[in-house]
Amino acid sequence: MSNEGEQVRELFTASDVARFCQVDLKTIHNWAERGEVRHFRTPGRHLRFRRIDVLDFLRKYGYPVPELLLIGKPRLLAIDDDGTWLGQLKRQLSKRFDVTTFQDPFDALVSIGSESPDCIVLDIKMPTFDGLRCLSRLKQLPSTRHIRTVVFSGYEDTRKKALEAGASAFVSKPDIARLKETLEALLGLERT
Repeated sequence: MSNEGEQVRELFTASDVARFCQVDLKTIHNWAERGEVRHFRTPGRHLRFRRIDVLDFLRKYGYPVPELLLIGKPRLLAIDDDGTWLGQLKRQLSKRFDVTTFQDPFDALVSIGSESPDCIVLDIKMPTFDGLRCLSRLKQLPSTRHIRTVVFSGYEDTRKKALEAGASAFVSKPDIARLKETLEALLGLERT
């Protein structure tokens, strides 16, 4: 693995992805058109691919993952009104993830644009906050629909509704080891 200080690239061009897959540029355009690989277009109509989406694609189809895509830690944003849980999450996940925590869900939502997390871990049962509506909106908005969300909650009865609202996964509190495994799987990381 590379040095922690190296710059992590978040966006890749169609040429980059073609080089990773050892295919022609037109093949990447065809795959993107068919929805095989998640992408977006710049205002100039150029294809761009987020690091996490390229990783998903390469692993799904058995391509080797270039070292360039493995540099750095995935960014994780954790939201819970219980500061004790947030402290435990940060301590136990920091070796593997760049973790930013928020006790106030509204502060977290405001920061999503500047933080650009790879994944959000959230407890959907908090006072004055409708976590299910938040999940649903995150999946509807073009600027956030690519972000994976994991509901980490002690309320097992909310599992089905959370997944229907757009959560990528549901993990029952207090199983932080299971949360780590779920995050590694969602983000395409090799298990440690």
